[in-house]
Amino acid sequence: MDSGRSVTERHPRLRILIPVVVAIAFLMEQLDSTILTTAIPDMARSLATTPVRLNLAVTAYVLTLAVFIPLSGWFADRFGTRRIFVVALAIFTVGSALCGIAESFAMLVVTRVLQGIGGAMMTPVGRLILLRSFPRRELVTAMTYVTFPAILGPIIGPLVGGFLTTYSSWRWIFYVNVPFGLAGILLAVRFMEEVPGDPAVQFDFPGFVMFGSGIALLQVGMESIGRLTLPAVEIAGLFVAAVLLLVAFGRYARRAPVPVVDLGLFRQRTFAVGTLAGGLCRIAMNGTPFLLPLMLQVGFGMSAIGSGSLTFIGSGGAIVVRLFIAPLLRSFGFDKVLIGSAIAGSAVLAGFTLLGPSTPRWMIGGYVLLFGLSRSTQFMTSNTLSYSDTPPEQLSRATSLGGLLQQLTVSFGVSLSAVLLGILDLHGHPLTPARFHEVFLLTALLPLLAIPGFRLLRPEDGAQVSGYRLSR
Repeated sequence: MDSGRSVTERHPRLRILIPVVVAIAFLMEQLDSTILTTAIPDMARSLATTPVRLNLAVTAYVLTLAVFIPLSGWFADRFGTRRIFVVALAIFTVGSALCGIAESFAMLVVTRVLQGIGGAMMTPVGRLILLRSFPRRELVTAMTYVTFPAILGPIIGPLVGGFLTTYSSWRWIFYVNVPFGLAGILLAVRFMEEVPGDPAVQFDFPGFVMFGSGIALLQVGMESIGRLTLPAVEIAGLFVAAVLLLVAFGRYARRAPVPVVDLGLFRQRTFAVGTLAGGLCRIAMNGTPFLLPLMLQVGFGMSAIGSGSLTFIGSGGAIVVRLFIAPLLRSFGFDKVLIGSAIAGSAVLAGFTLLGPSTPRWMIGGYVLLFGLSRSTQFMTSNTLSYSDTPPEQLSRATSLGGLLQQLTVSFGVSLSAVLLGILDLHGHPLTPARFHEVFLLTALLPLLAIPGFRLLRPEDGAQVSGYRLSR
């Protein structure tokens, strides 16, 4: 066997099979972050609880993801990538089945935590397998397979959840994962190449406690802001405690031999710019799947299914972008594409203020597709840049930290939109279209704040991946 060549070079059919398996896992994990939202009233009645209490089922899943994602890199290094990916798929699939048969609120929350443990390992390890399976020059193509489900999931989750709840039962929201999970396990065992683990890899338990607790409190604080479930003083206390724990971890990580989260990754310019500057754009654009359906239903008076059908159109942008993202990067390089997509994303967010209740539905749909194009271009480009220059021996830690930061941008995006709407509501302003327009204008500023970060990139950054020639 030629160990110098990637598995997809040695076995060309795996160029499709491996991304498909990873994409299945990504789509399941992303769907289950949002699919419950439209089913909560029916689930509350079935489980003899209130919709407000049932929000804990959503929070428990997201919180478990945030806490356990940092562990995924250590598990992959210690026990092997394919083995952990298969175990994660199995845990997620079993957790989904148990969620479906839950007969009480407590059982649902516990099984959602089990789902979250599987999802926390499934996504970063799947991304790691993908990165190791393709040569660097084909990384752009490979990463589009994983970015597409990440973009699609939050958009179609509420629509799929509403459809299954209306025409079948809320339990099918979870049962639908089972055949996909089983198929993913069989395909992974059959086609994925194992990278053996290293028994000598040590687990940083003190670092995990500090970092995991800090991230957990940060996540709870963000969820509380978005759902207004705690008094302002308690929310502030959560954020203060989270910051203190994370600062303590930062000091500890500088002297730890193998910290649970490798903050030294931020010394790589491409990783830092892709995750941090790209994260600002993600926060702004991740708030839109929450904000837009509310504007269409509350502000414009549309039905839930009508709103869901229009927001779903945005997922078409990911399909279209996949066709031209590689030529775009080859022609202009990461720096120009990221700056251009940030400006375009800001303009499109601001342009939502031009839509109103009298705007024709076809025009709204077309504009949502335009938003999907700018969002997908930014997400795919920044996601690929993050790992473009990462050495192979650091990939497992990079995918763990990158996955965690992406998860946090979703929470920040939703929470920021909810807070801005809440501030307007506190001042006695009803949620008219004008109020939503004001929030869209404010969030449109964030992509512009990312531009100084993108300007730190040099033309040669990520050139091995983008194929950009410096002689141009």
